[in-house]
Amino acid sequence: MAASDIVVIMNFDKTIIDCNNDNWVVDELSATHLFNQLVPTMPWNSLMDTMMGKLHSQGTTIEDLVAVLKTTPIHPRIIRAIRSAHALGCDLKIISDANVFFIDTILKHHGLRECFSEIHTNPSFIDEEGRLRIFPLHDFSQHPHGCHHPCSPNMCKGIVIERIQASLSAMEEKKTIIYMGDGLDFCPSSKLGDRDYMLPRKDFPVWDMICRNRSLIKAEVCEWSNGDEFEQVLLHHITKIIEKNTPNGNTSQLCSNCKLQTISGAAYKAFSKTLYVPH
Repeated sequence: MAASDIVVIMNFDKTIIDCNNDNWVVDELSATHLFNQLVPTMPWNSLMDTMMGKLHSQGTTIEDLVAVLKTTPIHPRIIRAIRSAHALGCDLKIISDANVFFIDTILKHHGLRECFSEIHTNPSFIDEEGRLRIFPLHDFSQHPHGCHHPCSPNMCKGIVIERIQASLSAMEEKKTIIYMGDGLDFCPSSKLGDRDYMLPRKDFPVWDMICRNRSLIKAEVCEWSNGDEFEQVLLHHITKIIEKNTPNGNTSQLCSNCKLQTISGAAYKAFSKTLYVPH
């Protein structure tokens, strides 16, 4: 198996970036008090669209939003890991309950947008008045997705995973999926097969749910906690999958093609220290 047979799917907030992007924008634009007042009154996705309208009416411009988004915290080792996985030939995708504008702006700022073949998230656009509009991926007001797992009403990530799997199946491509997440990622985790890998962020909601419901997850599970471990664990599993499926374990071609000079020696040494979620 080549790296091109590996699909790496990542959540965005608190996985790629080290915060909730919606909260970051609201806090940096000094709108936290209003945001907290509105939180109990409407779904999160609708709340963010409303907040963009409120901020626009107070004079916040798209340029102001972009400036704040560019300051969103992201660990340098995560940037390096994404670039390395892309250089290896892995197919990288994002599934996130953020929105297109926020994600695109941050990824482009760090030179990462071209690393991802698909981004599944809530649609957004700038209207004729210069205001950012944010809409739900799934129209929960008319047609609830009906998922019994704790998914957001506007997005069942499990449905998105199933669509990706169906697309791969239609192309008769045997792929191994690596999924990395932290929050409402239990549903997509439950859709993974026994040849796939789930890499949850330790001590975050998805980690806790997997620990309580380990029998519902077919994929192999391995934890990570921070940006350093994100890089170590992801690249370890990519290498592990390739070696496992390479005849005679010959991975010499991998090393000549993957451009892994961006990965530190310490990262490789740490691969052997991978911790696994207990059954």
